[in-house]
Amino acid sequence: MILPIVAYGDPVLKKKAKAINKDYPKLKELIDNMWETMYNAYGVGLAAPQVGLPIRLFVIDPTPFAEDEDLSKEDRDQLRDLKKVFINAQIESETGDEWAFNEGCLSIPDVREDVFRKPEITISYYDENWVKHQDTFTGLAARVIQHEYDHIEGILFTDKLSSLKKRLIKGKLANISKGKIKIDYRMRFPKQKIAR
Repeated sequence: MILPIVAYGDPVLKKKAKAINKDYPKLKELIDNMWETMYNAYGVGLAAPQVGLPIRLFVIDPTPFAEDEDLSKEDRDQLRDLKKVFINAQIESETGDEWAFNEGCLSIPDVREDVFRKPEITISYYDENWVKHQDTFTGLAARVIQHEYDHIEGILFTDKLSSLKKRLIKGKLANISKGKIKIDYRMRFPKQKIAR
């Protein structure tokens, strides 16, 4: 089932998400719905807060980037078949010199900006079968994971922009939160205060 993606301005996107356990209700169904929602919106990652749930769960499938000839062969190989579920993820380390890449977000449509992130991360997490992993990712794979991880920490990519960039996109963000945008996937907008 395709779920509505929560738009910028909804408080759930700014909440630090809570860990879950194996007994979380309908977890498999939720994960399946998140995959369907992400693919329907042509995304490469989706976090539970983006579908209105403040829990530590996100999914990624950056396979489309594996066809980008501008990336190194090592980067493309790592991105191929990297479809993964991350439950209760914890970044253990982020290393290297920060690099910029133009990021966007399904919750913030039509806004893309360069964001600086470290190129290598080590992350511990459970997969959908509750098997614990600790893996290291580099390059674009690390970036996709960092972006989704930020969502479960209550951080949006726009929070990482300079104050000048934030001022320049302020109007666009206000329009998104008011639902004044054209998109081709389901979204849920923050409730507007009714003027009296």
